[in-house]
Amino acid sequence: MNTPRISFEFFPPQTLDASFRLWDTVQTLAPMRPEFVSVTYGAGGTTRKLTHDAVGTIHRNYGLNVAAHLTCVDATRAETLEIAQAYADAGVTEIVALRGDAPKGAQRFTAHPDGFASSVELIEALAETGKFKIRVGAYPEPHPDAADTLADVRWLKRKIDAGATSAITQFFFDADTFFRFRDLCAKEGITAPIIPGILPITSWDGAKKFAARCGTDVPARLDDAFQTAIRDGREDLYALAHCTQLCDKLIEGGVEDLHFYTLNRPHLTREVVRALGIHPEVVLEKVA
Repeated sequence: MNTPRISFEFFPPQTLDASFRLWDTVQTLAPMRPEFVSVTYGAGGTTRKLTHDAVGTIHRNYGLNVAAHLTCVDATRAETLEIAQAYADAGVTEIVALRGDAPKGAQRFTAHPDGFASSVELIEALAETGKFKIRVGAYPEPHPDAADTLADVRWLKRKIDAGATSAITQFFFDADTFFRFRDLCAKEGITAPIIPGILPITSWDGAKKFAARCGTDVPARLDDAFQTAIRDGREDLYALAHCTQLCDKLIEGGVEDLHFYTLNRPHLTREVVRALGIHPEVVLEKVA
């Protein structure tokens, strides 16, 4: 089996305890030599400054290639591009460009009157700067705002044509879900790399709630298996086996890159990556 390239997603802390958890996560996973790590915005862009601070610290202190999330939510075009320029000034060369979720309390995304109306507009503006490698989101199962998967694929094609160079998918529980999506993308003329997003399951109840918000299907057989594992006191062991097997199937199907949604809980992700044949190297935090 080929050894995949890996990457990790973190989210910025909003409390002191969360800060300790983020830096523990970075220190735990940095030695696994990721191709890049990404740092999210909170829902509705609520952690914009925290994201910028976390991106700068990770890039400066750990020497990791950081892809900063950037959304269209609740900001003018000028403000959004100022944030992008601040990333560039900090040495960040990659951005994950997203439309973003609706602000807290809103049912649907509504563009700022002077802002970018869609991810495509944001990507076009970022591409014009010539300063960034642009990654985007992709949805193997229909996005809540999309009519169907084909509509998602055609929107992804527009994002690639606008200047994006790769896509990272929403998480899924079955490898065949990704393979069907990948085949449909190829049929629609998408040639850019599509990186599967992997969710190591540290809480099955939490994963199901997350899936419900994202429109991710939960196979009944998987729910039954987790419920049995929970009853038998071996949820962690089953979570490791499930995630490793999912990654194995993807690699056997030709996948060369895996992106892990860590939720700032690094230990299961680390064990999965080790099971895939990737072993840590010594990485020391740099003195700021």
